[in-house]
Amino acid sequence: MGRRAECEVLDRLVDAVRVGKSQALVVRGEAGVGKTALLEYLVGRASGCRVVRIAGVQSEMELVFAGLHQLCVSLLDRDTALPGPQRQALRTALGLGAGSAPDRFLVGLAVLGLLAEVASERPLVCVVDDAQWLDRASVQALAFVARRLVVESVALVFAARDTDDVTEFAGLAQLVVAGLPEGDARALLGSVLPGPVDQRVVDRVVAEARGNPLALVELPRGLTVAQQAGGFGPVGVAPVATQIQDSYHRQVAALPASTRRLLLVAAAEPLGDAVLLWRAAGQLGIGVDAAAAAAVEAGLVDIGNPVRFRHPLLRAVIYWAASADERRQVHRVLAEATDREADFDRRVWHWAHAAPGPDEDVAKQLERSAGRARVRGGLAAAAAFLQRATELTPDLAGRGRRALAAAHATHLAGAPDAALRLLSVAQAAPLDELQRARVDLLRAQIAFTVDRPSDAAALLLQAATQLEPLDPRLARDTYQDAYIAAGYAGQFANEASLLEVARAVRAAPPASQPPGAPELLLEGMALLITEGHSAGAPLVKQALQAFQDQAMPAQEQLHWLYLACRAAHAVWDFVSLEALSARFVQLAHDEGALSLLPLALQTRTGPHAVAGELAQAASLVEEWHEITKAMGIERSPVPAVVVAAWQGREAEISRLIAATTQEAVSRGEGLWLSVMLWGSALLHNSLSRYEDAFDAAQQASAHLQEPGISSWPLVELIEAATRCGQAQHATEALAQVIESTRASGTDWALGVQSRCHALCRNDSAAEGLYREAVQRLGRTRVRGELARAHLLYGEWLRRQRRRADAREQLRTAHEMFSAMGAEAFAQRAARELRATGETARKRSVDTSTQLTAQETQIARLVGEGLSSPEIAARLFLSRRTVEWHLSKIFTKLQITSRKQLRKHLEQ
Repeated sequence: MGRRAECEVLDRLVDAVRVGKSQALVVRGEAGVGKTALLEYLVGRASGCRVVRIAGVQSEMELVFAGLHQLCVSLLDRDTALPGPQRQALRTALGLGAGSAPDRFLVGLAVLGLLAEVASERPLVCVVDDAQWLDRASVQALAFVARRLVVESVALVFAARDTDDVTEFAGLAQLVVAGLPEGDARALLGSVLPGPVDQRVVDRVVAEARGNPLALVELPRGLTVAQQAGGFGPVGVAPVATQIQDSYHRQVAALPASTRRLLLVAAAEPLGDAVLLWRAAGQLGIGVDAAAAAAVEAGLVDIGNPVRFRHPLLRAVIYWAASADERRQVHRVLAEATDREADFDRRVWHWAHAAPGPDEDVAKQLERSAGRARVRGGLAAAAAFLQRATELTPDLAGRGRRALAAAHATHLAGAPDAALRLLSVAQAAPLDELQRARVDLLRAQIAFTVDRPSDAAALLLQAATQLEPLDPRLARDTYQDAYIAAGYAGQFANEASLLEVARAVRAAPPASQPPGAPELLLEGMALLITEGHSAGAPLVKQALQAFQDQAMPAQEQLHWLYLACRAAHAVWDFVSLEALSARFVQLAHDEGALSLLPLALQTRTGPHAVAGELAQAASLVEEWHEITKAMGIERSPVPAVVVAAWQGREAEISRLIAATTQEAVSRGEGLWLSVMLWGSALLHNSLSRYEDAFDAAQQASAHLQEPGISSWPLVELIEAATRCGQAQHATEALAQVIESTRASGTDWALGVQSRCHALCRNDSAAEGLYREAVQRLGRTRVRGELARAHLLYGEWLRRQRRRADAREQLRTAHEMFSAMGAEAFAQRAARELRATGETARKRSVDTSTQLTAQETQIARLVGEGLSSPEIAARLFLSRRTVEWHLSKIFTKLQITSRKQLRKHLEQ
């Protein structure tokens, strides 16, 4: 009634799904506004579609993947079509198979694939009511799926309260359901009135209900005869929701005691399992038939299978209206009635609610359930179990231990404030020295998570120092975290700069003998900072070789590869950088560590950019962007800045700097600021705006402390300074560059050194240095730096009036930059070439530019030999969406096969 516009939205949704499109929609509105009625309408219109319906239950919010289990259990006959890792992750998450804890995004990808497979037979409509009461793991997975739907013939429709902030649904299409217009409200009210009612009462009910259909239906049920006759009696001044609850209270209070008790059992039992309800009622001595008949006759509940309340609010009213003793008794009988083998965790949860006070036996069982939840990837559920276990622990020492475990799980589940509160509980208990150190470590990790790297570095350093005599390996890992946090903080580091972290690492005892690759790496980086490159570079090189030669567990590699790649930058080792960054990405995929994938892709972008493979680098940035968007995590500007700077995209660099500078300052991310300034310096050098490049490079180099990255702005500073008459600044910067390049000794390092040295010379010696730069860089894969060497050498030759020689170098530079897509550098080379009397040849338009960013990604991965399912896993898409994009690629490029696409990419 009165929902024509809303129904038209749902009609269009079903029509789109029937023709192969996918749709996601969140139906929002206050309790009782009619969301469920609209879902019923949608289901009725979905003829020819397969429909799956689930609903969130408030008391199940702590049970891991309870909502996803409802959705997927009837569809699992099609899970054999999923890739092995996805199928394993989904079955582990649902408790149907054993395995290590699955990455939550891998579970989401598995659900996406499963829904797409089911929809390949006929369109699929999934309806999720009361989504605000789904467990968090299920909400995350389903929101992830909703954002990745494209052309699978799947509709995913959620109904959620307006007042409940389900942040995971942000950005999805919304259908906001408001109250009924007054005419429809009066018509609905008139249809449920028990008899003649004074018009003034009708007016009051309509006004107070504000068009809420549930209020219009329920409020008259609670009117006394006096109130119906003329509004005599108490005046309703409470909010609508409160008035509805009061109406429900009165309706329930009028029932026999046995019926009220039966309804309380049903309210406490979230599954709606009629058999379990009868079993528990029997233990309470309730006359089931008579009690159930009275409840059904009153229209409060439907005793079918499942058992359904007239409205979810009624369930809550019945449960919380009971006394604490009554609720505990009901949970006790439900625990006894629940099968120990089939549903152990739900049985334990009922025991936890039945406990009147501390109970070590129940706390132990909750701890076991938390372990099972963690294995299934349900960190929020594990946290809930451990928190309740903490509350039920009678022993103070045991309570501290469990509170610490609960805080750790709560932090990993993404609730830092709740984790800090649990840490306070832990600190109030008698902890041993290792536990106290773990409290400090967790507090530091939380600080890093909530965007306070400047604070986190000091806290992590303190925790690492405490852990040294207690757990050397954990201390080593914590020192690495402190190093990374200090590097991120940069100029904003408060009490723990990189130098202070490095000194602490040098003073720490070795974690193992003989030292493995991680120990060598950490010690080598500390040496670089405290003693300089000549002292530290040999040890760092040894560590990088050990990472490539030694057999290491995958999880340990994943923990250390980011720092290893930064170390390769520090010693100008492109071979190690390329190999280790590629391994980082591959391991993140192979191990299902998708939460690390954005960092791995960011790390991999740099080598592609330096190698002049800007199309591949841009494709990785787009993949990184899509994944961070799908995961709903904060996006660093670093990879986008690196690629945009090399490509010469001035507008993009300006936009990134404007959008993220204030954020970088507020987060204390000095590294962000420095990299953005470096990108600005590189861009301005490519545009021949040397004064601007000099200013940006000076600012960037003033604060960068980390070996390797700190050389980037110095290289730009040298070029800009020599072009705008700042020779002294160029000479000083060159001395700093030489300190690192000479100790590294690679062709990349020495080639850049020779190029920078040549810029600082005003005599004939410059030519030999330029030639050396070209020769050395020509032996590497750093094609971008080689092209810059040709450009600078050509510019020098032109100023020496050696036009013929200059043309050869400038022509080479222009062709290389053009092939890379480094447009600003290519235009600079073209201007210089014109000054010698030669016009640069225009490039033919590459048909690949017709492709969208996502199509370019997919084309690249086809070129690498990946199948459609493998590409789908890489890009968080369904197989059908990948194949849809492939068909568009084939049409645009006028080809018909993957083989032809690979040939096209090789051109």
